[in-house]
Amino acid sequence: MGLIGEVLLLPFAPVRGSAWVIGEVLHEAERIYYDPATIRAELGRLEERLEAGEIDEEEFDRQEDELLDRLEIGSRNRAGTDDWTSG
Repeated sequence: MGLIGEVLLLPFAPVRGSAWVIGEVLHEAERIYYDPATIRAELGRLEERLEAGEIDEEEFDRQEDELLDRLEIGSRNRAGTDDWTSG
């Protein structure tokens, strides 16, 4: 893109910059959400809540399944990324 194109698109620079920032924030949020250490910590807190009587066995099982699904998805995503970067 030449100089004229850059000048014409200059008013959209804040939008492009905002989109980049939003993308970076989303990427970091997903990284934390699927981080195995974060999920293990949440599993530990969930077990503590069960032992303290804050939740029943059924609620524990439901939330545990959700956390284990997140762990599996995160593992698959990391494996896919590793395959992509190594190929």
